[in-house]
Amino acid sequence: MITPNTPCPPVPGPDGPSASVRLRRLAAVLGACVLLAACSGADLYGQLNEKQANELIAALHSAGISAEKRNKDATNWTVRVARSDFARAVDTLKAEGLPREEFESLGRVFRKEGFVSSPLEERARLNYGMSQELSNTLSSIDGVLVARVHLAVPERDPLADRPRPPSASVMVKHRPGVDMSLHIGQIKALVVNSVEGLQYDHVTVTLFPAQESAGSAARPSPPPRTTSLSPPSGLVLGAGGLALGAAVVFGALRGVRLRSRRGKR
Repeated sequence: MITPNTPCPPVPGPDGPSASVRLRRLAAVLGACVLLAACSGADLYGQLNEKQANELIAALHSAGISAEKRNKDATNWTVRVARSDFARAVDTLKAEGLPREEFESLGRVFRKEGFVSSPLEERARLNYGMSQELSNTLSSIDGVLVARVHLAVPERDPLADRPRPPSASVMVKHRPGVDMSLHIGQIKALVVNSVEGLQYDHVTVTLFPAQESAGSAARPSPPPRTTSLSPPSGLVLGAGGLALGAAVVFGALRGVRLRSRRGKR
């Protein structure tokens, strides 16, 4: 039994729910959109170790791009950024030579997997392992982004009068503004002393300066961060627009309630 002081619930009209009910539903949808906009993101790189993930996070934060890392297990990490920052993040990491390649060591290259190995296979594995070790060493030099060493070590022929000498070609991609030409002699000496029979004149070093990422030269230094991850600017604007729409809906809902009360009076 309904007493005279009990307000009656709104009765849907012939065309469906009342205006206030429709406004409440619209407000709920907009609220859900705000939460989805705040949580949206894109995987930038996966299958990373923790060191690689930390290097990517540090480079992106230095460029003013918010990023976070997540791990599926102890050796599998993923770096995520906002969808609006995805293209700029890829461009920034490419200019920094990240993520750095994991080089093979001689121990892993010469890991015993079979009973017998042919001389050709052993020689190829030795050259590959030495190239990987030298590339890894050169990549650790300050200012170097990417380094590759290609060795050409001919097979020794005991019947040849003059055996063919080995040679090496080194490619170094370095940071813009860093003069690596001052270190060419040191790079050649490092390679010569690592390969038996290699002569100094048979080592070629080619330098390539990396291109700066779009807008990096004109972008000011980012302010110091007080938190590890701040909301991306694109998501902040999108969430702000949705919040404004929700405010309009709630204002309209309040107006409907006021008009309903006046009509009862």
